[in-house]
Amino acid sequence: MNSSTRAIRRSASLMVLALLTPPLLAAETRAHHAPVATPRPVTADNGIIPLPLIPVVPAAQRLCTARTPSGLGYTLLRPGTGAKPTADATVLVNYIGYLTATGAVFDQAMQTPIPVGGVIPGFSEGLQLLTKGGIARLCIPASMGYGAQAAGSIPANSDLVFQVELLDFRTAAEMADMGKARAAETAAPQDAAPQPK
Repeated sequence: MNSSTRAIRRSASLMVLALLTPPLLAAETRAHHAPVATPRPVTADNGIIPLPLIPVVPAAQRLCTARTPSGLGYTLLRPGTGAKPTADATVLVNYIGYLTATGAVFDQAMQTPIPVGGVIPGFSEGLQLLTKGGIARLCIPASMGYGAQAAGSIPANSDLVFQVELLDFRTAAEMADMGKARAAETAAPQDAAPQPK
């Protein structure tokens, strides 16, 4: 490498250094003068959490955008695919139930089997609107719920809201076949047992 090449490289390095130095110095200066947020220490809250723990759902999630002729309100939150369960089917669902007036949650469960015809009318009708994988919000008027009768933590004449996810369902015929298969499995080991002679 000759001296002229070294001189060109040195002057190029100095020019690059000169271009980079002011932004670096400015950033360093800003960093030193920027206020630093100090984390506030967390102090213990010795308040007692009332039991049972009942979350409250916000007002905007207590409303439905459509109505069936019977008066059931619903909002399809996520469409599913395939067939819909009928009144004699058994569904597997995730759900949360809360009061329309206050948003107080009164019930919730995951992967729960429910007979479609064995629940309050509004919930039964709402389940039949869903397909597998679908999620809906159901706004159930008191007349399609528990009516003038209180039910646990649900006051009389309460409008209800449920968010329901339909995971799967079986028809009545499929449930009957499953029952027969179980009965056959239970009976088979007794039939196969050796008989005393």
